[in-house]
Amino acid sequence: MDSSGKKLIAVNSATGTGVKESAFAGDKGMEKEIKSVSRYIRRLYLEDQMPWIVAYSGGKDSTAVLQLVWTAIAGLEKLKKIGKPKKSYLHKPIYVITNDTLVENPIVSSWVNQSLKTIAEKAAEQHLPIEPNLLTPKVTQTFWVNLIGRGYPAPNRRFRWCTERMKISPSTDFITKKTTNGAAIILLGTRKAESAARSKRITEYQRKATRDLLSPHNDIPAALTWAPIAEWTNDDVWTYLTSKANPWGYDNKNLLALYASATEDAECPVVIDTSTPSCGNSRFGCWTCTLVEKDKSMSAMITNDEEKEWMLPLLMIRDELAASGSGEKREEMRDFRRMTGAVSLHDGKEVRGPFTQASRKYWLKRVLEAQTWVRNNGPADMRNLELITHDELMEIRRIWVLEKHEREDLLPKIYTEATGDQLKDIENLDDEFPFNADDLGILEELTDHELQYELLRELMSVEHSHQAKISRRGLWDDFDKAFNRSGYLSSEEAINAKKASVRSRSAAAVAIEMPYEDALEEILEEIDAGTTGTERT
Repeated sequence: MDSSGKKLIAVNSATGTGVKESAFAGDKGMEKEIKSVSRYIRRLYLEDQMPWIVAYSGGKDSTAVLQLVWTAIAGLEKLKKIGKPKKSYLHKPIYVITNDTLVENPIVSSWVNQSLKTIAEKAAEQHLPIEPNLLTPKVTQTFWVNLIGRGYPAPNRRFRWCTERMKISPSTDFITKKTTNGAAIILLGTRKAESAARSKRITEYQRKATRDLLSPHNDIPAALTWAPIAEWTNDDVWTYLTSKANPWGYDNKNLLALYASATEDAECPVVIDTSTPSCGNSRFGCWTCTLVEKDKSMSAMITNDEEKEWMLPLLMIRDELAASGSGEKREEMRDFRRMTGAVSLHDGKEVRGPFTQASRKYWLKRVLEAQTWVRNNGPADMRNLELITHDELMEIRRIWVLEKHEREDLLPKIYTEATGDQLKDIENLDDEFPFNADDLGILEELTDHELQYELLRELMSVEHSHQAKISRRGLWDDFDKAFNRSGYLSSEEAINAKKASVRSRSAAAVAIEMPYEDALEEILEEIDAGTTGTERT
């Protein structure tokens, strides 16, 4: 960049984004771009009473947006101090919201939490209406409650159950609570240069703009969104952050170092052409994320810095979760039935459902062991690390015992085995149940197979649960569900029964008579011959 602020290096952006030059290029320069954005921020802020929401993850893009907003709004405070027209310039709140999924990369999470504290302190000192808020999902909707508690498989591109529950809902709930009917202006750090898909989405939003640069929010009808740095390149963001002082006192060069540590070679090269990798392309997020093939940022942190090797147990769990979504691991760890207890088929093969009880116990133990290891062997600031919270443990225990009828109540025992400590503040779920874990162990030994034990255990639990109710209505329906779920001699019998039912109904649909018994006999013959059907549900 020359003395006037003109950008002289080539643009480095993802292929297909349509971003061909820096937002600071030509006569415009960085200073003019910043002044232009700042003027618009001030004008937009003064136009109405709609509160602002700044989405802040602690990453480079959201930091740039918050820094632009902070600097611009602070300019309004200066006008107030020098006696410009007497009116309330700082007349509405600016809520800074950060989503903590409770499975964030621990190093990044620590950075962000400290940043939020500093933001609150400095905003108060400077008399700015900026209020940071750390949002978390409801305990019933966290990652581990869904995966270990309910048995949801690790998220994948076809079943991405995590984002809505852990990020979107907390933000939407906060905005709805803090505003009138959700009326707010939401500032985002999204940029076209991030990817072709992101560029396409931003362009579509810009076309829908209903008020100047503001576009309607997807889920909150009264809310409007704006992406102040939509046209900036990756290098523009870093140029701005490293040349302009952070207004809440954080050193942006430390942020650059954090990104560098998450880059494979731990370097931030001087960009001389489009073939040179730009620094800070790393993405931080949930350490459990299985939507990507590999967690490159965490892997790089561990490889680049031996002081971060304590994160290796987390990376190993993440990779194991990813492996459970396919092949032998999926067959081994996931139930042959769906969450409802029904068997589903695709091309004659059962569709695997949630994690089995044994698998859920395994994941709980793995997470608790990793948490204990990090507390004992990690750095001092990780001695109280919670990979899974006490509230989550209590909710998982409730789901296992009361919803899944796993009356052995094994969670406290697993906790002690994994951590060496006793689980404290244990809620009394149901001390009236007549059988303890030892009794159920004897029952399990007496049964002929696993499904028989599951059936008997559920029937006893259902009967007990209905005893405490004023009305026993629904008891027989619950019994039917138990038999439909586990009333078989084996998983093979249940799967073949489903195939026979589907084949019989399919034949009837085309006016062919095929009783269930005949369909089942035909399926068993195919199995003996080594062939499979094409039944689908």
